[in-house]
Amino acid sequence: MAKKPAELKEGDKAPDFTIPGDDGSDISMSKLKGKPVVLYFYPKDDTPGCTAEACSFRDNLPKFGKIEAEVIGISRDSVASHQKFKKKHDLNFRLGSDDCGDVTEAYGVWVEKSMYGRKYMGIERATFLIDAKGVIRKIWRKVKVPGHSEEVLKALKELKAG
Repeated sequence: MAKKPAELKEGDKAPDFTIPGDDGSDISMSKLKGKPVVLYFYPKDDTPGCTAEACSFRDNLPKFGKIEAEVIGISRDSVASHQKFKKKHDLNFRLGSDDCGDVTEAYGVWVEKSMYGRKYMGIERATFLIDAKGVIRKIWRKVKVPGHSEEVLKALKELKAG
């Protein structure tokens, strides 16, 4: 029986974590304080939906940079898999490897899924907008990829203006 995922809400403090990044450095929520963070969770490197999502964030990254926000993608894939994915699609932001699953559990995105009647555990495509103080300001669950990075960018601009 799968345990119930964490029920994070907007206004909650973002759970801290430290995981290896594709660039050889650790990615730690506590070290990201001081600027907004877009933390997006995706199921698997180099699959069609995940590639489209990553490329959309890649293409919009200059706009996120103008707002001084950091974009980080997290999946349970290995650092080596992330490096290959990043190089193949010329991604310009860091990818975190949650190979032990602690971060996906803490953020409540490790969920039961169903495909063709078969149930299995996997990562729900979700994005968390976290402010400079480490507070979750917006959560998108069951993300539909088309237009998503633009929607996140709009929310980030509103957060910065607010």
